[in-house]
Amino acid sequence: MTKADLIDEVSRLAELTRKDSEVIVETIFDSVVRSLRAGDKIEIRGFGSFRTRQRKPRVGRNPKTGDRVEVPAKKIPFFKPSKELKDIVNSGEGSTPPPPAATPAPSTPSV
Repeated sequence: MTKADLIDEVSRLAELTRKDSEVIVETIFDSVVRSLRAGDKIEIRGFGSFRTRQRKPRVGRNPKTGDRVEVPAKKIPFFKPSKELKDIVNSGEGSTPPPPAATPAPSTPSV
């Protein structure tokens, strides 16, 4: 799904104009980016959380020439899905989660 697809989906489901939907989607994305740049954690219950992680400086290699390259320390965005999101994704698209495993019925002694 692209950002344009997301805007169209919001427009369709909320019965808004495409322009209004675009403003909503852009505002959400801008808010997430601003919070991450400020070092804040974003938690959306039932979906997941966004935060930044610090990467240490390291020595890499240029794949074309094989030369050593110093890679500086940097922050990277990180997303951790919630348990609910993992369960929904693993249960199959459009279906309900599978029922819990059934316990076998007690056997009746034969006479």
